Amino acid sequence: MDVEALWLTLRLALSTTVILLLVALPLAWWIASGKSVARAFVQAMVALPLVLPPTVLGFFLLVMLGPLTPVGRVLMRVVGHPLAFSFGGLLVGSILYSLPFAVQPLVAGFAGVDREYVEAAAGLGARPGKVFLSVVLPMTRASLLTSSVLAFTHTVGEFGVVLMLGGNIPGATRTLSISLYDLVQDGNYAAANRTALVLVGFSLLALMAIYLLPSARKLAGRQADVVR
Repeated sequence: MDVEALWLTLRLALSTTVILLLVALPLAWWIASGKSVARAFVQAMVALPLVLPPTVLGFFLLVMLGPLTPVGRVLMRVVGHPLAFSFGGLLVGSILYSLPFAVQPLVAGFAGVDREYVEAAAGLGARPGKVFLSVVLPMTRASLLTSSVLAFTHTVGEFGVVLMLGGNIPGATRTLSISLYDLVQDGNYAAANRTALVLVGFSLLALMAIYLLPSARKLAGRQADVVR
């Protein structure tokens, strides 16, 4: 098995999950806090990667992050190199592609929070941030776990976006899924089988982490339907 690709995959998945949680928590809370055309539009944009072919998203990101676009040129000045075919580019693509897997479980969890608790905390003088951290998050731990696990495992298994945006550069953009593809192309089915079993193991352990929590069992089934 390609150990270098394994560590790159884990680094990418962990970085993506951390950034996604920072983005998804306030975004999901805003979406779940009311109904409006703006919220529906944002939620549709967030969910777009669920139905959009990964190669399409990868292609648009490849063009946007390249040196021929204004966005790409600005980013190149900031980071010193084009983001396409780099770890930074993979990170951007992974965040966008896994965004619905982080946001949708949180929206489902936040929507189930009894607003009376939120209003009571606010009535006692707690600031919105304090209410969110001390009241809302403890009541939605299962959603937070599901969001984290789905974002992490989905990033581990990415292929289309990674291939389009990062190519196949050893040590820089070759993830475990790309390594598996290379092994199959080379006819090395024994090594491909070992790599595939590692990916299956990641997914199985992640799902067990969700379903072993009593508070998450009921919620996880509903949220799996949401993000499917």
